[in-house]
Amino acid sequence: MLASSAAPSFHSVTYHSLYILLILCLVIGLSEWLVRRTWLKHIGTALLVIIVTAVIANLGFLPTTSTAEDPVPVYDVVFGTVAQLAIVWLLLKVNLKDVLRAGVPIITLFLIGSLGTVMGVLVGMWVVDGPERVGPLYNALGGMFTGTYTGGSINFNAVAIHYDVMRVPVLFGGAAAVDSIITTIWMAATIVIPRLLRPKWPRRGEALKLDGTKEDGIDRVLAREPDLGVGEDTEALHPVDLALVLAIGVGTLWLSNGISGWLAGLGMTVPSVLLLTVISLSLAQFRVVAELAGSRLLGLFAVYLFLCVIGAFCDVRALADLASLGMTLLVFTLVLIIVHGFITFGAARLLKLDVDIAAVASQANIGGAASALALSRSLGRSDLLLPAVLIGSLGIATGTFLGFWVAQTLLPGFFG
Repeated sequence: MLASSAAPSFHSVTYHSLYILLILCLVIGLSEWLVRRTWLKHIGTALLVIIVTAVIANLGFLPTTSTAEDPVPVYDVVFGTVAQLAIVWLLLKVNLKDVLRAGVPIITLFLIGSLGTVMGVLVGMWVVDGPERVGPLYNALGGMFTGTYTGGSINFNAVAIHYDVMRVPVLFGGAAAVDSIITTIWMAATIVIPRLLRPKWPRRGEALKLDGTKEDGIDRVLAREPDLGVGEDTEALHPVDLALVLAIGVGTLWLSNGISGWLAGLGMTVPSVLLLTVISLSLAQFRVVAELAGSRLLGLFAVYLFLCVIGAFCDVRALADLASLGMTLLVFTLVLIIVHGFITFGAARLLKLDVDIAAVASQANIGGAASALALSRSLGRSDLLLPAVLIGSLGIATGTFLGFWVAQTLLPGFFG
């Protein structure tokens, strides 16, 4: 309840929550405007909202933690509800039937790349001695990176939410930072590698642009302006669509939690996020659901809210303790990406598949559909635009399941 005085107390729960929501919404709006209008489009909205919120929080304008002793209700709602709603809404655009249109070669390499990610997580965790250097959440960390390097940040967040990793801001913040660094490096690598390997690469025919011409020269490729697809984030939204999309999101969350609780009563442990993924993907296969406007818009906004809170949790004073852990995370991720790349490109060479296809498939694993789409354009392969998006959707659909399997079964079984 608000204080009875003329000026409401800053420490009033309601007043404080409204203030925090105001700041978070302004950060999202500012970040999106900067990405659309300035050179910061090279950074992207997702990373920018984390950076801006982290700066604001460390200057003292936002709380940097939410604990049982000093809870921040807005942060708790974002972590517990909004993040899961984001997963539902974004999955509503995944059409599993369309994935088959991507073609057998690129789907094959994508699946091999996913296997490479799993192998990379296993080898990387062994190299850094995960249980000792990372701690009891080493398996959750492995599952998070398996998910994100299979389909993207949705899967990363889904595994993190289940294991409550965001409550350990040093580990979650460090993992998110290293993930961003490695993803950026791998984007550059997948632009360069095809140009370097193509002259001696066994292939089933020349890679031509749609107009039948070839394009050589790495300088021209690297100089090409990246297409981040920000225009696709804008939707015309009708109140009916908004109401239905909101209902689907809330209903799916309610149903998944209910089924998870019911199964727990029967002695079966099934993460509610996993059930939420299954229900969302099932609904997405109905055209009437997939064609609803607003699911992508709401999903992106919910993700940005989640990332804002992650940014707020990046307390510089706490991150000072990241020194040794940061090196551990960096080594782990570098080993992971090297193993993934070796397996993916090695398989493409053995199967005599196009190196460009291998690069796009790998980028769909590591960076998701958007970065795979941008890579296709950078390589001058317009014929790979649709396959890039489709296998990116396949990654979103499978990444959470693979991440949970690694976290719950593979890593605990390997390390005993």
